[in-house]
Formats: sequence, C-alpha cells, structure tokens
Amino acid sequence: MSIDQQVRISNRTRVALFGLPVCLGSCFVGIGRAVILLVLMPHSFANPDSQSSSFDVLAQQAAAARDADRLAAAATLYRRALAIRPAWAEGWWSLATLEYDQDQYAKAAASFRKVIALQPNNGTAEAMLGLCEFELGHEELALRHIEKGRNLGLQKNPELQTVVLYHLGLLLQRKGSFQAAQDTLEELCLEAGPNDQAANVLGMTMLRLWSRSLPEPDSADAIVVLRVGRAECLAGQKKYDDASRAFQEIAKQNPNYPNIHYAFGLFLLETRNVPDAVEQFKQEIQNRPDDVIPRLRIAAAEYKEDSAAGIPYAEEAVSLAPQQPFAHYLLGLLRLDLDKYQDAIPELELAEKGLSREPKLYAALASAYSRAGRKQEAAKARATFARLNEQAKKSAQDAPSTDQSGEARNPIKDSVPVPE
Repeated sequence: MSIDQQVRISNRTRVALFGLPVCLGSCFVGIGRAVILLVLMPHSFANPDSQSSSFDVLAQQAAAARDADRLAAAATLYRRALAIRPAWAEGWWSLATLEYDQDQYAKAAASFRKVIALQPNNGTAEAMLGLCEFELGHEELALRHIEKGRNLGLQKNPELQTVVLYHLGLLLQRKGSFQAAQDTLEELCLEAGPNDQAANVLGMTMLRLWSRSLPEPDSADAIVVLRVGRAECLAGQKKYDDASRAFQEIAKQNPNYPNIHYAFGLFLLETRNVPDAVEQFKQEIQNRPDDVIPRLRIAAAEYKEDSAAGIPYAEEAVSLAPQQPFAHYLLGLLRLDLDKYQDAIPELELAEKGLSREPKLYAALASAYSRAGRKQEAAKARATFARLNEQAKKSAQDAPSTDQSGEARNPIKDSVPVPE
C-alpha cells in the first residue's frame, strides 16, 4: 500500500480537526482514517505470506472496498479475512479504523485491543483505544490509555498529535489535574497554534473550573474563560509579552472574578517573575480569604527564595486545611530551610501520612532527623528515599502526567504533588 493510500484524509476528518463548534464533550472526535490510515505501521504489520488463497482474495477485496470508501463492505470483508487469519495485525488495525470512522466505538475499541495484543508496544493503537473509550464515556480508562500511548510513542502525524493532546488536556481538566492539563494544552498551542476550542479548556484549567461544560455562550463567564485561555495559549507559544498584556487587561477589567489573579500568578511563575506572581496570589487571597491554594502557591514560590516570608502562608494553609498533606510538607520544608529542624519534624511526619510514596519527603525527613541527632530514624528515612527514588526512575517512562493520587505537580520545585 502506498503512503498516499495509508494517509487518506476524509472531509469529515478535516471538519473534525479544529473545525467544529465549541462542545467540550465531543470536540475533536471523528478523526477516522485521517489520523488512522495516516499511520505508517511497524514493519511487523506487513501482510504475512498467505497460506490460503481465500484469505488473499478477501484481503485484497477489503482493501479495495476501503479505498473506495465503501466502509461497511470493507469492514465485513476484513472480519471474514480475520476469521481465517486472526493474527493478522494489519487487518485488525484496518478494521478498527473503519469501525471508528463509522462511530462504532465499542467495536473499534475491541479491534484496537486485538492490535495491542499482537503489538504491545504500539503507542498509536493505545492512544486510539483511549479515544474510543472517551467516546464511550469511560474517562479513567481513556486517560490511562492515551497517556500510555504517548509514553510508548505515537506515529508522527500532526493531526493525530493535535487530537490526542486535546483529549488528554480535556480529561485532565475534568479530573482536576490542572497543572498537568495546563502543560498539555500549552503544548497543543505550541504545536497547533491558537484555537478557541483548546483555549476554552485551557481557560477553565487556569481558573480551576472542574465543570464538564462551558459557561453559557456569550455570557460574561464564557468571555472571561475564553480570554484567559487565549492569553495562556500565547504563553504556550512562548509569546510572553503578548500574554502578559492580555492577562493584565483581563485582570484589570475583572478584578474580582474568582481565580483571575490566581491564573495571572500562574502565568507569572512561568516567566520566573516570582515577586509579581506572589502579589497576584495575595490579591486572590483578598478576594477569596478562605482559599488555601494561593497560599500554597506563595509558600512554594518562596521556598529557598525567601523561606521566612513563605512560612506565614504555609501556616495559614495548615490552619485552613489541616488534613492537607502538602500544606504540612511545605511548612516543614520552609522551617527546615531556616534550620528550624525541631519544628519541621512534626510537620513532615504529618505529611508522610498522605505522601508516603514521595521520595523527596523522605530526603527532607532524613535531613531533619540527622540534624536532630536521631541517627536511626535518619538512616531509615534515607533508605526509604533511596528505594522510592529508584522505583521512580524505573517507572519514569510509564509515569502519567499526574502522580499516584491524581494530583498535579508543583511547577516551582516539582518536589511533591500540589492538590488543585
């Protein structure tokens, strides 16, 4: 099969890629053969030597029907050929793409699983399985398989990358893994350019909105969400000056909008402007006095910059959310940085209850115990750190965008998950 035959883009596909009305539940869906027959499958997908003339005839007829856009007939022929040769991976791939293109997502998912069983390192098939599961409403499975597909590696195709990044960002936003969603959607903006569908999800992410749907069209909320998303998309494209002006204008015009200063502060952290970021987080606290997250952001930003200045915010976070392990962890880190190791130890021990798989927590505990002369406990903490750190290295290739608890990573020091 020629490359032109493999990479066939239907009209339906062209519309699906950044051409549909805003609809968070079903945007970027219909990628069909555009993205799928696109793929130059591994050499091991080549049609095996035929042991049956009937198989050869069926395979040729199936390919001809597929190339003539007779999708239903092609699918029937592929199923007949696969009944003769069930280990024919290319056939399962073609059948899966045909089923996907006809919105038969349950059947397509089953066929993609056949491909994966025959080609367990096929990242594209994993990602396509995830897209099927997204359409079926199985979002946890969809997220797992899309991430696994990206980690294994996708075939190089801009349209496939666009669709996968969008769905991944959307799934992370819906899950509340906002930092991971932000990173993913900024990557999409960098690779695919500005787009309001992606910007809407990015705006919801920056404003910490868990909603599965956009605000009412043309409402004040919808306008703010879109403008924030567009501004951050500029940041994703490395157009920081333009993004800064956009954020300044939005914050000035909507000074009391929930999380508007928080979103601006996140952008400023990206540009390493910690002092101005802290000021934005402080304004957010003025607007929302009981909000813990801006306090955690300030404390994290001030760690090793001005740890003494960060301690009051970490203490307030602990007071407001005593069940929050990260708040105790940050307070312990800040105190340890100021050599207040005796005060740091109880906070780090409280954090351990919720962050028992975080290596750097045990590095901090080992340091605090050692300074306090508690040698046996220090040695145990160092051993735990070494074990967890080695496990993290071994699983790095399979690690998802979020930690084991589904929380996002701290963009300041990337030391432990920041709940958002």
